[in-house]
Amino acid sequence: MNQHIENELVQSPESVEIKACPGKPFPLGATWDGKGVNFSVFSEHADGMQLCLFSDDNHEKENVVIKIEEVTHHIWHVYVPDLGPGQRYGFRASGRYEPENGHRFNPNKLLIDPYSKALDGTLKWDEAVFCYQAGAPDEDLSFSEKDSAAFIPKSVVIDNRFDWENDEKPDIPYSDTIIYEAHVRGFTMLHKDIPDYIKGTYAGIAHEVSINYLKELGITAIELLPIHHFVADQQLIEKGLTNYWGYNTLGFFAPDARYSSSGTAGEQVIEFKKMVKALHKAGIEVILDVVYNHTAEGNHLGPTLSFRGLDNASYYRLCADDQRHYMDYTGTGNTLNVQLPNVLALIMDSLRYWITEMHVDGFRFDLAASLARTLEETDSLSSFFNIIYQDPVISQVKLIAEPWDIGDQGYMVGKFPVGWGEWNDKFRDHIRDFWRGGDINLCEFAHRFTGSPDLYQGDYRRPTASINFLTAHDGFTLNDLVTYNRKHNLANGEDNKDGAEANNSWNCGVEGPSADQEIILLRHKQRRNLLTTMFLSQGVPMLVAGDELGRTQNGNNNAYCQDNEISWINWESADLKLLEYTRSLIQFCNDHPSFRRRRWFQGLPVTGTESNDILWLHADGSTYSDPQWDIELAKTFGVYLNGKGIRCVNWDGKRITDDSFYIIFNSEENPAEFVLPSAECGDQWRIVIDSSEGFISEKDEEFKAGHTLNVPGRSVMVLKCPID
Repeated sequence: MNQHIENELVQSPESVEIKACPGKPFPLGATWDGKGVNFSVFSEHADGMQLCLFSDDNHEKENVVIKIEEVTHHIWHVYVPDLGPGQRYGFRASGRYEPENGHRFNPNKLLIDPYSKALDGTLKWDEAVFCYQAGAPDEDLSFSEKDSAAFIPKSVVIDNRFDWENDEKPDIPYSDTIIYEAHVRGFTMLHKDIPDYIKGTYAGIAHEVSINYLKELGITAIELLPIHHFVADQQLIEKGLTNYWGYNTLGFFAPDARYSSSGTAGEQVIEFKKMVKALHKAGIEVILDVVYNHTAEGNHLGPTLSFRGLDNASYYRLCADDQRHYMDYTGTGNTLNVQLPNVLALIMDSLRYWITEMHVDGFRFDLAASLARTLEETDSLSSFFNIIYQDPVISQVKLIAEPWDIGDQGYMVGKFPVGWGEWNDKFRDHIRDFWRGGDINLCEFAHRFTGSPDLYQGDYRRPTASINFLTAHDGFTLNDLVTYNRKHNLANGEDNKDGAEANNSWNCGVEGPSADQEIILLRHKQRRNLLTTMFLSQGVPMLVAGDELGRTQNGNNNAYCQDNEISWINWESADLKLLEYTRSLIQFCNDHPSFRRRRWFQGLPVTGTESNDILWLHADGSTYSDPQWDIELAKTFGVYLNGKGIRCVNWDGKRITDDSFYIIFNSEENPAEFVLPSAECGDQWRIVIDSSEGFISEKDEEFKAGHTLNVPGRSVMVLKCPID
């Protein structure tokens, strides 16, 4: 049985007070005003709070004790004159040590400020970072007297001033957005034209070589994997690995200093801002992948780094009948309790900070369903979404949800509010299934191709609510999707004996690399088929960095711990033909609003024409009947898009029209003969895309309505009929 432990901040006889004033409760964190620094931190249940100052070499300043006396609405605050930017600091909190009642105060543990704008150093794993005695029979019910200061990153006071040079956000509509998911480090580590000293950093992303590449590819928004300061898991470090992806956040306001080429005492903040400013000048938006569902402190046996020591019961979702343990909807050991006002305020303050001070353009929320949880259920009308909806700052940027968590009720695809985009895993799975020859019916394919109206059409949402992706950081790369049937993660230290199917992939006949030219050509064609289908579909396409270059992870479908050549883009081995095909494909879709519609297809006749806005056709040119939709397998069919049926106006108020297109899909192995649509749809057709040849350009040969075309097996062919 754990005994009740009262913790007090003890001042040694040698310690001396330095001058301090009451200060103010807001803003939270450390705020420099040119004359001194105001410190404030939230803790509802603490009995005492101490500010600890550190010298530049990270040694705790001797004989300095700043006991925080002022408390306003559970916010502890103090003002210290003559301190300035670069000052390193942390907190120590005292109170009850009663894990079974949710309280884990231990003043021997240095605590990171949750509102730190910068952090210096990384966590060094040691017994001292745990609030209990390692190896004790009662585990976390025991109490550790070891001081953790030497092993904890230090919060840093920053100078927030920066010359943005009239920076203007690109403010690109969803309908014109092409998202590129990238890792700050992996994108430039192996690029020969990036200077060595900035490879793998914010400055590397800002380099003209990187920006020119993104612009030439046609990217409008770069979505960066987590750059909030994170912790590398102890078990990974012990294996010689690390947390490469960064989904283990410790500082929700601090850009991780490991991606800084210029310094760690606030310089990382300036470098990040320079990156954003450079991307904005090039017309490219910056979207951050953010992790507000949990923290790096893990479960009840995890380290005490910040939130747990400041006020465990006021930050985390604890089990109602056993507050020693945590509710875990994230698979990481804990879940932040968004139902608590201070946690909700923390997240909102963090989002506003990144928008207003760091000028980012949007966020992708990891395991966003966990943020909608009220007790055991997920609720799209929870306080989190209500506050965002009415917030005049946050509601105006791009908000993208990973719409699930690991709970039984955590699958929320299609259930997020108006204004949110969602990663559409049904698009991923159905399009993969289609091209690997799976049994997907035509109705399912049609839904995905037209923006998933079955998921998003209600509640006034648009096709742009669907973030269409074939691959993501988690899973096979595009190249590996057509090269492997099984996961090959032995580099992670994982057992691969089960040989389980992974990611609806198809290796095209041979597992892994092959010298067989037929298999090589088929794999090249399958990559083009998948890319073509994604970019021609309604919704917002997301391309993973390196997929356009043929990047491989050698069958590793979970490279979260691989900060090496497995994860980095190998620019020297780039497939330049695939790159050119992808560039041309993106440019083609940008040139034709038929593939970037802001409104749903209606399946009805278009005024002034004799055909509907969209038609689904058999190979013989006849239209599909209603009874066929749910029973017909999607194998070989055509889609007609009426260029006069866009039913939107441009930003000048003029009606948008386009050429008409006939898209032929043949997922079968053998060629198929297709009859072009009747004259009502058009009578002057030319091939503009042929994935079997890797061709994106208008061919000279013209075909009339009713002409029969031979379409190669496993290919997409697109024909264009010019607008009248």
